Amino acid sequence: MSSQLSGVLTALATPFTADGRIDETTLRLLVDRSIDGGVDGVVACGSTGEFAALSTDERRLVVETVVGQTAGRVPVVAQTGATSTVEAIRLSRHAQQCGVDVLMLIAPYYEPLSLPETTGYFRAVAESVELPVMLYNYPSATGVNLDPETVGKLAREVENIRYIKDSSGDMGQATQLIHRHRQHITTIVGADNLILAALTEGATAVMAGTANLVPREIVAVHRAVAAGDFAAARAEWRRIYPLLDAILSAPFVPAVKAALEILGHPVGAPRRPTAELDPASLARIEKIVSELQLQAAYA
Repeated sequence: MSSQLSGVLTALATPFTADGRIDETTLRLLVDRSIDGGVDGVVACGSTGEFAALSTDERRLVVETVVGQTAGRVPVVAQTGATSTVEAIRLSRHAQQCGVDVLMLIAPYYEPLSLPETTGYFRAVAESVELPVMLYNYPSATGVNLDPETVGKLAREVENIRYIKDSSGDMGQATQLIHRHRQHITTIVGADNLILAALTEGATAVMAGTANLVPREIVAVHRAVAAGDFAAARAEWRRIYPLLDAILSAPFVPAVKAALEILGHPVGAPRRPTAELDPASLARIEKIVSELQLQAAYA
């Protein structure tokens, strides 16, 4: 399928078996859970999906599995960024061949690159494919912030750079992207605690790892904002925010995986060296899930 991204996109977790392999069966169930919850797209091999801990073959397998299970029901975004331009191009061309709708590119995240080196990487990878490209701005992981002016310039100069996922956590920066550069690039906010603020400000979409847990509720916030019912949006946001806050206050990937198990959807432990969730954080999340009666809601 090919369509403009909008609404709520789930940054899918990557399930592992007890012996550490990709759990394809459970990954397919996660895809269905999000789509059944009403999300508008799914994302393979994002940060919530632990892409940096996966081998190249595993990343390809995840993309193939997600595309196959989605079967055109919603758009699929594949994160194909890497620490080298050549590897990012290989992954991007593979994802394009698989039938994904949009490629998302994280900046290289080990060597300390200058902004010109980073933008050169984005240009080279985008020009190697025909699909729409989403820049992934995550400065706390990459050490480079894609400021709004740089993003706008790239979008004007490279035809298939169409989206920016801003995970800077800086709502001021996201607001500049939304209002100053909307004619050239679509802004998607990737900070789960800014979902309501981003949608209210006019972000076209939000991308959330917590949508693995509460897809229907996050979708309800989006739909209420889209309908202009801000009271309903705020009410639903107030209801689910304690859970999102608990997830964000803990190590994120272990918290998402622990919460999925609490909800009856075990996806295995995070890949080492990332540890499983500490007991205090686990107890806090269990309490909130129980208070929200989410086990019953998603039974």
